[in-house]
Amino acid sequence: MENFSKNGLNGPSVPTFWSPSTLRLRLASASQRRLTLLQQVGLNPEVWPTHVDETLWPGENAHHYVERMAKTKALAGLAPEVDLVLGADTAVVLGGTHQPDGSYLGEEIMGKPTDANEAVAMLTRLSGKVHRVLTGVAVFADHEHSGISVVVETKVRFKILTIHEINAYVATQEPLDKAGAYAIQGIGAFLVAHVDGSYSGVVGLPLFETLEILQSFGLTFCSTR
Repeated sequence: MENFSKNGLNGPSVPTFWSPSTLRLRLASASQRRLTLLQQVGLNPEVWPTHVDETLWPGENAHHYVERMAKTKALAGLAPEVDLVLGADTAVVLGGTHQPDGSYLGEEIMGKPTDANEAVAMLTRLSGKVHRVLTGVAVFADHEHSGISVVVETKVRFKILTIHEINAYVATQEPLDKAGAYAIQGIGAFLVAHVDGSYSGVVGLPLFETLEILQSFGLTFCSTR
């Protein structure tokens, strides 16, 4: 486990972009991608991987699942030594019939493939189709068990893939630890024909919505002079 800037948002080599700079932010995730996205906008949180039960409840839809997981992870990271804890969870979802209440009937939540064969099967099903990527984000304050959460949905359309392309991509091993068996920020970018929504949300953390939540807790973007 790595710890970043235990005394505040900004490490020794990171300029102060956010105020108050002494606010102690914890990222309750082991995801390097989420950390990189936060560092991209000048935040340098402490990294605190959480180990929670990620079992999908019977009848639970993807929207509820990612929001519940984000909240669960954030709450698991609460501690007296931090001010805010950020949790997030992402799911790749294929199919389903849109219902009047906004949910989807018969949707398939695609997790991480267990092996290369399952990765090939996932990519084959995604080929030429539009799928949804849902990312739940939750922020909780250390001193109270009340937080703010949001779910951001992005639609992603894959090109029609040949079996050669699928096998070649799986051979890179990039898909093997990724939900939906691809990484849009990596080699898997060649799979994607169109993105409708938050690109960073597909990577793992929708920055616009995340920063809006953090700003509601008092963070402000400030001058470096």
